[in-house]
Amino acid sequence: MRIVVIGGTGLIGSKLVSILNQKGHDVLAASPNSGVNTITGEGLAEALTGAQIVVDVANSPSFEDKAVLEFFETSGRNLLATEAAAGVAHHVALSVVGTDRLLESGYFRGKMAQENLIRASRTPYSILRSTQFADFMGAIAQAATEGQTVRLSSAAIQPIISDDVAQALAAVTLGAPVNGMVEVAGPDRFQLDALVRRFLAVTGDARQVVTDPNARYFGALLNDRSLVPGEGARIGTTRFEDWVQRAALKKTA
Repeated sequence: MRIVVIGGTGLIGSKLVSILNQKGHDVLAASPNSGVNTITGEGLAEALTGAQIVVDVANSPSFEDKAVLEFFETSGRNLLATEAAAGVAHHVALSVVGTDRLLESGYFRGKMAQENLIRASRTPYSILRSTQFADFMGAIAQAATEGQTVRLSSAAIQPIISDDVAQALAAVTLGAPVNGMVEVAGPDRFQLDALVRRFLAVTGDARQVVTDPNARYFGALLNDRSLVPGEGARIGTTRFEDWVQRAALKKTA
């Protein structure tokens, strides 16, 4: 089967391409570096010729409110229009659990705009919403850092490792379009402040995590429903503690 992965050289895209190749599919890892640009349209029609499935895991290069919204709107419109012309049978997109609950954040407004474009298109689709990647704990800490203090909410979070996201995305990609949303999450639920505190301790980071109920998460206030999935979510197999121990070993190797 001919599958195009938009953003196929990134963290999730590269893992997904590898899984799909191992399953015997004809997979194109599309990105600006490979001459496929969903913003300008360069190379897009050629890349999608003969494709049955397109998976969009591309992300905005900027988190600035206006830039991120323009990225997801422009990329989404160009990609969906080109798919319609090419007769693509299944559009798959990776999104974020809680997107509709985090619209104070410019980033999540951008993701919501992307999802809305997909729902309004005529191409059969599946949206996989994932909880936050364990792989991004360092980035979450950095975004919340003031000096040597990391201010974070104690809101519930259910992190998942990127390998498990890629496996779930592969299953959705090769399944029938659901014309709706599927959620995936890690197996364990934590409080965000405690989770990052554990990550920093295991990785030897001296910054101190301070619990602040008013701390914002990429611009949005959190509650215990903001970052966790609903009933029926697919659950990854790798526990955070196992992952973070491996991350610590890699750092010291």
